[in-house]
Amino acid sequence: MQFLSRWDSQRLSTTIRGIPLVDGVATEDIGSQRWSPARGDLALPALTLDEAAFAANRDLFLKWCKSAGVAVAPHAKTPMSPELARSLRVAGAWGTTVANIQQAAVLLASGERRLLLANEIGGLAAGRRLGALLSAYPDVEFHAFADSPAAVAALAEAARVANRRELSVLVELGAGRAGARDRAAIEATIAAVLAADRLVLGGVATYEGAVATPDADNTMHAIAALMKRTIEALAMVRAAAPRLPLIISAGGSAYFDVVARALAPVAQADGNATVVLRSGALFFADHGIYGRAFAELDRRGGLLIDGIRHSASDSFRPALTLWAEVLSRPEAGLAIAGFGMRDASFDQGLPVPLSIFRDGVERNGLAETLSVTRLNDQHAFLSVAPESALAVGDIIAFGISHPCTCLDRWRVIFGLDVDGVVTRALPTQFG
Repeated sequence: MQFLSRWDSQRLSTTIRGIPLVDGVATEDIGSQRWSPARGDLALPALTLDEAAFAANRDLFLKWCKSAGVAVAPHAKTPMSPELARSLRVAGAWGTTVANIQQAAVLLASGERRLLLANEIGGLAAGRRLGALLSAYPDVEFHAFADSPAAVAALAEAARVANRRELSVLVELGAGRAGARDRAAIEATIAAVLAADRLVLGGVATYEGAVATPDADNTMHAIAALMKRTIEALAMVRAAAPRLPLIISAGGSAYFDVVARALAPVAQADGNATVVLRSGALFFADHGIYGRAFAELDRRGGLLIDGIRHSASDSFRPALTLWAEVLSRPEAGLAIAGFGMRDASFDQGLPVPLSIFRDGVERNGLAETLSVTRLNDQHAFLSVAPESALAVGDIIAFGISHPCTCLDRWRVIFGLDVDGVVTRALPTQFG
């Protein structure tokens, strides 16, 4: 099936944030405009992707995965960009992770054919919806989570509606979120898969981020306990499916190193199992939550690649930038910038001023005098040093914290080259 996006050959106009042209421009002609957000060519606010930083993060992490003996199915929920998901797979990712049926539909329509649905789907009605979707893509390799007989029944209904010979089920165990909580629940889930027509045991899954706490030592103890339970669950699944290839899935973007150290040797010893991480946000990195996570990773020893240690903080580069204009200097010590909660993430920290431009020229030293103190829907409140020369019309580049809850506010993000010039428009499809 040849994928044709609803964005192909469309004209993007001022109805899309960032596009400055009322009469619009064809999607494929965006790069030829040579727009620069620092010069104010885009209709601000706008969100951009540093293409070189994204590629460097991708190459670094895929190289680390190979060295660590694990695979990765990057979580598409972060950007919901079929183009970026495809680029990760082409570069060497095992497949793609989605969080629900709608996301699966987007990625299947874009041409992806190996999906991990890292969640329970709901009840029988959800099973029928998933089945209808899968019936349109009989060639897809599809794996889904179940943590109870009820979740298994929903997947069995999906397989029946899709008329699939087999649908792979990963038994999820967990704490703090979804997942079977004890041995009895795992046994019941395994038994339900074995008893169901058209279902096969595909492995086990968990999510270590759900047990994280503000205390680093307590977090490491909690993740270690969860990994121990995951290994025990794998042994139970292996006993029930002695010859099948199995998946062991875990690993977000903060503790992937801990997961790999625990699970990769187990997969190697099994001989017919693959550790599949689901990291997604780290390909974008950030100036907040993941910046802090990489610093913690360095305290755990950093990234070990082919026997050489690398600093995660120095190696992963923030790729997203939010651009906004100063709208007002209404009083001493205060500036109002033209973005707000509808444009930026704020659940894991407020945006950070990185640089300031006036007439396309960077004003060195100005950004250090600013900080974002709070957001309204469309306004950002900036604390400004009394002596600051910040002026109405200045353009500020901000770093963000938490890519997932920033990207989902945007229908289009703009790729930037090393000169800060727009290369392309990247549509997102959050639904």
